[in-house]
Amino acid sequence: MHILLLNEYFPPDTSATAKFAAQVVDALSVKHRVTVLAGRPSYDPAERHPRYFLRREVRGNLAVERVGSTAYPRFQMRRRVSNYLSYLLLAIPRALSITSDIVLAMTDPPIEGIAGALVARLSGRPFVYNIRDLYPDMAVGGSIVRPGSFTARWEAMHRWALRRAARVIVLGEDMRDRIVAKGVDPARVVVSRDGIVVPETLPSSDNSVAREIRGDFRFALVHAGNIGFYGAWQTLISAVRILEKDGVGLVFIGEGAMRPQVEAMAQGCRAIRFLPFRPEGDVPLVLSSGDLHVVTVKRGLEGVVVPSKLYPTLAAGRPVLGVAPEESDVVRIIRRTGCGMAADPADPERVAEAIRSVLHDSEQLQSMGRRARECAFSYDRVKQLKIFSETLEELIPE
Repeated sequence: MHILLLNEYFPPDTSATAKFAAQVVDALSVKHRVTVLAGRPSYDPAERHPRYFLRREVRGNLAVERVGSTAYPRFQMRRRVSNYLSYLLLAIPRALSITSDIVLAMTDPPIEGIAGALVARLSGRPFVYNIRDLYPDMAVGGSIVRPGSFTARWEAMHRWALRRAARVIVLGEDMRDRIVAKGVDPARVVVSRDGIVVPETLPSSDNSVAREIRGDFRFALVHAGNIGFYGAWQTLISAVRILEKDGVGLVFIGEGAMRPQVEAMAQGCRAIRFLPFRPEGDVPLVLSSGDLHVVTVKRGLEGVVVPSKLYPTLAAGRPVLGVAPEESDVVRIIRRTGCGMAADPADPERVAEAIRSVLHDSEQLQSMGRRARECAFSYDRVKQLKIFSETLEELIPE
């Protein structure tokens, strides 16, 4: 089988979709030919490329083709749109000229799924849509764009792409519910999560990185990852202010579009600290640092974004604090497995109450950590990639 994968970002880009695309390609190219059609690296790339019209690299069953899109830094939003548009203008004609059995599209740029459906329709090929973030719901829910005629047309085109898809692969049960609610046949919607490698052994929580992160907090909440628009940041910060005298501290480790605003929300609160991302090799030590690890989704965005940071936390055997709606995937997993606790993302008092219930209960925290570790094996990367691969393979009988 020959699979054509459309996504603007691919390593050396360092975006989440680039990293996942690389994992998918590694799994698929064991048995099948894969062609990735990407743009020039622009998302905090490990290396930058000079200008070209088309660049092709071949490694075994994998061919990576890059069209010569603009490569402005991602934090310059207007220029980032130039990256999107130049990629699409060059990638769609090139995709039509590549013979493949299946067209697989992800969600970079945000209308990549529509582009993939168009390519599949014009070339008469099956289309598989892997939704990493749900647009335009994400853009509207995150106040990136205002609802109006533009977003209505975008939604109509997106629903057309969903109807064209032979399979829609989503990240969680809540996202599946969203897609089915848009009129897609449930039999065509498959859940394949962002799997993790579960380490055989875990580091001691008494290490230099953990001590640096915790500082003098008696009880540390840790949010390690992107500080994006989807989190219930104000609720979380208000809850920590309530608990400041109890020795509870919150440590953000990472960057993101919302970090300046979140820092402003936390101004004057000594119980909240902001640290930069640590090197990749330190991630196990970072995950060992928190008494509770925070995963948050604000109300209205459940199923629009599915935070993958939950799974490394489970693999590290750490209890989870889900500040998210009951319908969200993170809270469903917490309720089903007992790996942590959850609270209303619009109610700081409830969040504070949840934290206070375990402040002096180390036995309960340890029990939740053990359950987290046990359920992590359900989200093993090999298992999840197998679901992904088999979803494509069943469309092309041998």
